[in-house]
Amino acid sequence: MKKVFIYFFIFLLIFFLLPAFLTKRNWEVSAKVPENIDEEKVNEKEVYDYKNYGTIKLLHEATNEVEEVDLDTYLCNVVSAEMPVDFELEALKAQAIVARTYTIYKIQNKKHENADVCDNSSCCQAWISKEDRLARWDEDKRQSNWEKIEKCVNETKEKIITYEGKPINAFFHSNSGGTTELPVNVWGGGSQYPYLQIVETAGEDGYTQYQSEVVLSQDELIEKLKTKYQDITIDFNNNEDLKILEYTDSGRVKTVKFGNHEISGTEVRTLFELKSTNFEIIKEDKNIKFTVKGYGHGVGMSQTGADSLAKQGKNYEEIIKHFYVGVEISEVNSI
Repeated sequence: MKKVFIYFFIFLLIFFLLPAFLTKRNWEVSAKVPENIDEEKVNEKEVYDYKNYGTIKLLHEATNEVEEVDLDTYLCNVVSAEMPVDFELEALKAQAIVARTYTIYKIQNKKHENADVCDNSSCCQAWISKEDRLARWDEDKRQSNWEKIEKCVNETKEKIITYEGKPINAFFHSNSGGTTELPVNVWGGGSQYPYLQIVETAGEDGYTQYQSEVVLSQDELIEKLKTKYQDITIDFNNNEDLKILEYTDSGRVKTVKFGNHEISGTEVRTLFELKSTNFEIIKEDKNIKFTVKGYGHGVGMSQTGADSLAKQGKNYEEIIKHFYVGVEISEVNSI
């Protein structure tokens, strides 16, 4: 009987206790960093020290509250609001760098008294909370979509666009209609941005943002013009009374004659809610049709143009240097 207990004890030792001991030893060995690997790099998380730009003050216009947020967290919210997530990764990376550059430019050239930027796209950049963004995506794509947004921000986290060592005013828009515009033709004044030139991009006509139209009756046209020009009169039977007089170098409308007034293309765009100043005016019976190419002011990077270039195999640096002339991709802490 005594032998039976001895055999049973040996059985337990071999089949249970010894494997457990060896497993623990193996786990301890595998947990150690091999001698030929830098232990600091193994334990180091992908964290970049932005020094002066690690956090920003974000003004939420709806509540008038200012929130202090991590720069790259903020950029995830911006990129997810500004560019479709199904665009190419290299286009999204370009957008992340453009948005980071634009943000730091705004910090250095403050527009708001108590904040660096706001969440209004007509003033600064579009912004959407993560919760709201996720809610607008299909449930089965939420996680992968957000991971894609984080990837494009994290893989470009220290990068900005500079010209002569300083962050550029990184304007961007939805669709250039094939050709970008000079800032002087949009906002007037002297051109203080030598990196913002006219460039052409193939492939933008394949996007829904490329073409649109606005149709107004003659009476509707007059009523809209009267909101600004009370004395407006137009003889619709006279072709000289409704005519584009001048174009910019990029092919956009610079001046239009409406009867007894000559109006700038940018003002026409605003009055008639056109998507760009790249338009034609066509008379159809008692209606006036504006056929429009592109979407946005046309200055700087075209987002659909960036995606088109990415589909052609261009990386984010090539995309950025296509739209911003003579620039460099620099590290934030170098400025």
